[in-house]
Amino acid sequence: MLWRALSEDLPGPKWAGLFAEYWPDYKRWWLKEGDAARASYLESRRALTQHMPEIIPLYEELCDLAGGGDQAARFLSFYCPPPYLTGCSQAVWPGEEPVLVRNYDYNPNAFDSLILRTKWQGRRVMGTSDGLWGLVDGMNDAGLAISLTFGGRRVVGDGFGVPLILRYVLQTCETTEEAGEVLARVPTHMSYNVTVLDAKRKYLTAMMAPDRPAVITHAAVATNHQENVEWISHARFTATVERERFLLQRLTLHRDPEEKFIGAFLRPPLYSTAFDAGFGTLYTAVYRPRLRQMEVRWPGTVWALGLDDFQEGGRRVQIPGAA
Repeated sequence: MLWRALSEDLPGPKWAGLFAEYWPDYKRWWLKEGDAARASYLESRRALTQHMPEIIPLYEELCDLAGGGDQAARFLSFYCPPPYLTGCSQAVWPGEEPVLVRNYDYNPNAFDSLILRTKWQGRRVMGTSDGLWGLVDGMNDAGLAISLTFGGRRVVGDGFGVPLILRYVLQTCETTEEAGEVLARVPTHMSYNVTVLDAKRKYLTAMMAPDRPAVITHAAVATNHQENVEWISHARFTATVERERFLLQRLTLHRDPEEKFIGAFLRPPLYSTAFDAGFGTLYTAVYRPRLRQMEVRWPGTVWALGLDDFQEGGRRVQIPGAA
């Protein structure tokens, strides 16, 4: 996989170039159920205005850079997108310098392979891109870090793709408490677990769903189920319960030091090579909110990036088991 790290303070030619590059593939995915299956522009714009009004000017700017087309604007709203599943494990290591660690398990052919650092609307944010302005994990200049896992439920409803919700949290929140309030009120189209850690060492995990209120917990670990396993075959295939139990043991019974705890994400049972089924581990991310630093890790490779000294570049990474 070819990874890139790009920095652009304000939406401009770099982002426009990325959109032109990625849009043909995203458009095919977005239309796979037909244009009529997706929400209209008016519905999408109304939902954004109701639930995320602070980022409407940013949304409009990105739509202009994307060419101003109807389908592109609807796609960029992230409102009621096609359903998609990920694997993923994430946990907060609560040391003196706490870290948020996560594995992202997904199809390598449907992934941006892109780390973006932006200063949109005056807020510096860096993280792993999805949909070119959504994020599957990230951190802002207030020292707030966030990541997601799939919640292990089949239900699909009216709401936003969760990567845009993560972007919205990082654009508008500074503390875990503020993030929890947002995660409790913004509707998601599928079930996801979102873990947040701030610079004051406070953390939470929000169990979000389209058909019931979000449950805000003090859980330090999240895999691919919520309070109870509901999708049994998915749980068995992804070993979500076993991964959760493994991480809890690392945090409580064994109390691993930081580097050992992070290293466990690069080995089974957390590290997955099930790429044929779309659930292989594409990377491990490590966020240090008090230091405003992140790392992207693969077996034998560490790529360190700082919010204050972000260096653009590229990495070609050989991922075991990914064709």
